[in-house]
Amino acid sequence: MDAIQRKQMAARKFTEIYGTRPQLWARAPGRVDLMGSHTDYNLGYVMTMTIDRDTWLAASPRLDHKVRLHSLNAEGWGELDLRHIEHDPAYRWTDYVRGVAWALQQAGYRLQGFDGLIHSTVPFSSGLSSSAALEMAAAVMFQLSSGFRLDSVEMALLGQKAENEFVGMNCGILDQYSSAMGQTGSAILLDCRALTSQVTPIAPGIQVVICDTRAERNLVGSEYGERRSQCEQGVRLLKNHYPEIQALRDVSLAQLDRHSAELPPVVYRRCRFVIEENQRVLDLAHALPGGEAKPLADLFEASYRGAVGLYEIGAPSMQAMREAMLNGPGVIAARQAGAGFGGCMVALVKESQTKSFIVAVEQEYRRRTGIQPAIYTVQAAPGAGPL
Repeated sequence: MDAIQRKQMAARKFTEIYGTRPQLWARAPGRVDLMGSHTDYNLGYVMTMTIDRDTWLAASPRLDHKVRLHSLNAEGWGELDLRHIEHDPAYRWTDYVRGVAWALQQAGYRLQGFDGLIHSTVPFSSGLSSSAALEMAAAVMFQLSSGFRLDSVEMALLGQKAENEFVGMNCGILDQYSSAMGQTGSAILLDCRALTSQVTPIAPGIQVVICDTRAERNLVGSEYGERRSQCEQGVRLLKNHYPEIQALRDVSLAQLDRHSAELPPVVYRRCRFVIEENQRVLDLAHALPGGEAKPLADLFEASYRGAVGLYEIGAPSMQAMREAMLNGPGVIAARQAGAGFGGCMVALVKESQTKSFIVAVEQEYRRRTGIQPAIYTVQAAPGAGPL
């Protein structure tokens, strides 16, 4: 459905639930990383792009301290009292809104309640930041309903705080920053330490295609946190020789290799991937506007090989999808998206061959796995704001 039909549908459902029409609308996009897996919490660089799959939040203000939430995408509903915010173990999706409310109040903002209805076109648990899109849509809505304004970077930081300290996912800033700061028509080169970004044009004739493996994926578990802890362990050990370093972003490959014997083998592998991946992001910033196929293919290939061999974030479904992608007509480059462990892959495809690429990859992946994938084109979209 188009945007008008979607808004009409959401307004109709809102009225069925709450007996009134929504007065306020907020939206926030998902995102895909074109390069930079796990570099964000190492304070490095990421090449990220918002996508035209987004989360909408329709609402009517309330005069009390209650927030009521329904979703057209998830089961159950939630109610929270802004004076005493608690987790909802039954419907965990509401925790992303609860966490944003908690973080905003921790920062000193006075919040007013609302009745809300969520509708998202960002696939859940796929590596496209559905949780950050919900957090940023909620942050926009609290501003609209409560009458204050946030700087976009502050909004992203409060969303990260909500996910780190309330939801319990120790993520970096990438997802929230991307959703808050996205640029129409371009990728952005994000510096995760400085929290600044540069617009990076994508060469004409290149189409970004998302290839969702439809494999189950849950990052609140141990794997993501374990990778982060291993990187932090590497930094602690290397600081014995280089006290000035604060994160793997500050470490060169030569420094890492010079002291490799002092690191546990698995920690060395994790550190090597992040250091190499960080450089690949900077290299992609030079290659993407030019659009030459070989440099792009080489960077995506090296990223995927490192993700599987050094960082061990692969999955059989990802391997099957990548092979299907690389055999698709018009493919330029293919790699993992998000944190790995399943979920989505991303391809750069010649725009003129996009349709045939999608058909071929769907058929080949289904033949290999028996799973029907979701494959679709995406365009760079604006960051979070009122709808």
